[in-house]
Amino acid sequence: MQYLELNALHTELAPYGLVILGFPCNQFGKQEPGENSEILPALKYVRPGSGFVPNFQLFQKGDVNGENEQKFYTFLKVRVWLPQDYTTALPRLFWEPLKVHDIKWNFEKFLVDPTGRPVMRWFPRTTLSCCCGLMCILGRACEQGMGSGCQETASP
Repeated sequence: MQYLELNALHTELAPYGLVILGFPCNQFGKQEPGENSEILPALKYVRPGSGFVPNFQLFQKGDVNGENEQKFYTFLKVRVWLPQDYTTALPRLFWEPLKVHDIKWNFEKFLVDPTGRPVMRWFPRTTLSCCCGLMCILGRACEQGMGSGCQETASP
C-alpha cells in the first residue's frame, strides 16, 4: 500500500528536506468517493486501516485533470512529462478533455526541488523504493549512503 510507503519515505527523508504532499482525487475509477471529512477516518480504519495516520500533508480532494483541474497540476504537467506513454482504460477515467500529459492514475508522483521547479515524474505504480533518484537529487541523503535499489513496476 503506497500510503504506508509514503509515511516511511517521509520519516526517512524529512530530516534532509523532503516534504510529501498528498492530493486525494476521485477521477480514477471513482476510488475516492467520500467527502473530505471521510478521507482520514477511511485511511485510519479501512484502507490501509490498523490505525494508520499519514505523517505528511494531505490536502482536500480535487481534480488533477480536465476543465476543473487544480492549477498546481496544470503547472506540474506542462513542466515534467512521463518518460514514456502509457494508457488507462477510458471507461475508468472521469474528466474531459483528455490530454496527452494528464495524470494517468492515483499515486502518480512528482518531485519538485526546493526552489519550486518540477524535476521528475513517476508512474503511479513506481515503487517508492525507486526514489533513489529522489534521494540523489536531495544530495545530502546520498552523501550518507542512502538510495540503494531502484525498481519500476508496470503501469496500470
